[in-house]
Amino acid sequence: MGSAGLMKARDKMAAAGVDEVAIETFAHYYRLLEHGETGMIPESTIDPVDMESLADVEVSDEDAAAAIRSTAVIKLNGGLGTSMGMDRAKSLLCVRRGLSFLDIIARQVLHLRTQYDATLPIIFMNSFRTSADTSAALARYEDLPVEGLPLEFLQNREPKLLTKDLSPVSWPKDPDLEWCPPGHGDIYTALRGTGLLDRLIEAGYERVFVSNSDNLGAVPDPRLAGWFATSGAPFAIEAVRRTPSDRKGGHFARRRTDGRIVLRETAQTPDADQAALADLERHRYCSTNNIWFDLAAMKHALDVRQGILGLPLIRNVKNVDPGDKSSPEVVQVETAMGAAVEVFEASRLIEVGRDRFVPVKTTNDLLVLRSDVYDIGQDFVLDQAAVEVPFVDLDSDYYKLVGDFDKRFPDGAPSLRKASSFKVSGDWTFGHGVQVVGDVDLQARAAQRVAGDTVLSSDG
Repeated sequence: MGSAGLMKARDKMAAAGVDEVAIETFAHYYRLLEHGETGMIPESTIDPVDMESLADVEVSDEDAAAAIRSTAVIKLNGGLGTSMGMDRAKSLLCVRRGLSFLDIIARQVLHLRTQYDATLPIIFMNSFRTSADTSAALARYEDLPVEGLPLEFLQNREPKLLTKDLSPVSWPKDPDLEWCPPGHGDIYTALRGTGLLDRLIEAGYERVFVSNSDNLGAVPDPRLAGWFATSGAPFAIEAVRRTPSDRKGGHFARRRTDGRIVLRETAQTPDADQAALADLERHRYCSTNNIWFDLAAMKHALDVRQGILGLPLIRNVKNVDPGDKSSPEVVQVETAMGAAVEVFEASRLIEVGRDRFVPVKTTNDLLVLRSDVYDIGQDFVLDQAAVEVPFVDLDSDYYKLVGDFDKRFPDGAPSLRKASSFKVSGDWTFGHGVQVVGDVDLQARAAQRVAGDTVLSSDG
């Protein structure tokens, strides 16, 4: 059974009704922690990686149509948007014309079903906190569920561990804070534990497309489905060229010992290698978290490993109460979904356009998405209408939280189609029809208002 700390963690998970597959997976990583595993990937152990581009790939219309008809879609939807001051599913945020992320995702899928005469089931991986809100929001789409398959399954949860002795933390002030999600790598554990992996295979589906619900660029594209189906690969990830905004994020590389592709996250990079991590010329590609995998290959990989895929450990140290830096330090044991790329010998990477990677992590991203930088067509796919996506940096003292952000843009987002960068320092409120042109940097020490129909430009 292992150490006292592991026994306590097992008992706590079992008492909370956590699935046995998830408990065994947690125990696997707990033992790694006990033996001093950090999950670090030193620069000396990897080389840069190159890959093919979707722009250069030829996929016939027949292959694309056939592939999308045997594809299922999973959206990772467990996030609450707490960093933006939300306490419900982030995907409920309004994007455009009263449509939320969930509305647009549902309509993208319904349109593709009609266009390709495809079943194209969509299933949301929710957390306990996002399940009810998501189900209520999707109830209006009566045609969305596919017979024989659920519209959701739940990600697992695990106890946070005290850094001092790896025992489960106790926090009576808010017992919910004693738990954390195991990272999005939990998708494979949850698919197996819920039986959904077998159900999809039995229903005749061959592959799954997985992406984050806050990335509306991640449409289940038939051309990509066709490329993946004809490649014969068991697993693939869409990648994009890194930009300065991706310097602190993870990247792809090739492991020197066995030549396999690896995904190195920031938390897996030693301090001494942070400069190499940020080197956009050396490590040129980052993950979109848009993933394709073959269902039969995934089932086989899990079966031969007794349900534990063996993704690299991510040891995440935080405070038990993220809002209270004086609260005890804890370890959150996490894995990354994309790290499964190294499990499969024949995994592939493919470079896609930045239009397939439009994540909303901050209100800066939300402003761009709500602006006219993107058009949303009848197929509900984002079409970039601007020559370039502008860099937006809003003062976090006034715009970080969605409630504060909305108060300062009461008449909607300004036009950013002709903007290169838009930086706001201080407390500014914007009227209707404001346009931003070129590089604009607003600064104020007292509250200011930009009148409606004002054109803000770098020329003043």
